[in-house]
Amino acid sequence: MDWLLQIFSPATISNFFTQFYAEMQQPAFWVALGKIMWINILLSGDNALVIAMACRGLPPRQRFWGMVLGAGVAVVLRIIFTFIVVTLMALPYLKLVGGLALLWIAAKLLVPEHGDGEDDVHAASHLWAAVQIVAVADIVMSLDNVIAVAAAANGSIPLLVIGLAISVPLIVAGAALIMALLTRLPILVWLGAALLGWIAGDVMATDPAIEPKLAALFSGPFGTKLDSILASVNLAHGHSAEFVMAVLGVIVVLVVGGLWRRRRLAQMAHPETAV
Repeated sequence: MDWLLQIFSPATISNFFTQFYAEMQQPAFWVALGKIMWINILLSGDNALVIAMACRGLPPRQRFWGMVLGAGVAVVLRIIFTFIVVTLMALPYLKLVGGLALLWIAAKLLVPEHGDGEDDVHAASHLWAAVQIVAVADIVMSLDNVIAVAAAANGSIPLLVIGLAISVPLIVAGAALIMALLTRLPILVWLGAALLGWIAGDVMATDPAIEPKLAALFSGPFGTKLDSILASVNLAHGHSAEFVMAVLGVIVVLVVGGLWRRRRLAQMAHPETAV
């Protein structure tokens, strides 16, 4: 309980708003906030579906509050878990592991699902049961969101809190619209997967155990020249290693995801040939 009291202490809250005010003056803050919201929209379609299915058995007057309270609990829990992941990413090799997991998540985003398992979510008969179903399901289903958002936030607590607080209710309110938009414009899914690949490569490049080795590798004339080019166009903060790793992340995701998608579509078209 002490850690919970510390989180909600006046000093912690004051530091949060001070940090938020300082960071929001920087354009990079709003770029990262957009990344977090887009990541949540792309990766939370299943979560929105669970909320809708859990609340479908409630009386009409309670249905709205079931969705709102369920989403609220989900936001708080996801912020706590994401904060834990951000803290752990300061340890050696964990950013590398997180980046590899993010590459898999991004590639999987391009693969069509069979749609199995949706009927496993039961409709709740009363309000608090619906809230409980939504909260538990969000914990189980949100590992990909947590890893991706923690990577995009890059250690900024205000970005975590604000990005999640805005995006999750947005998903709940406009789940049908969002899913229809992604269905009609598949390019948005590909762009989102590429964004996750970029973040994954950038995260792996900044791992405490990997960063010195990459710095030594890019310390020659090529790295120096690329640094100056990136600095001149304000890309990747002039760090050639991070830029190259981010580009490699995009390439890996699009190639692996594209091949995985082609194989899945072939299996769905000819299920008798699937192993």
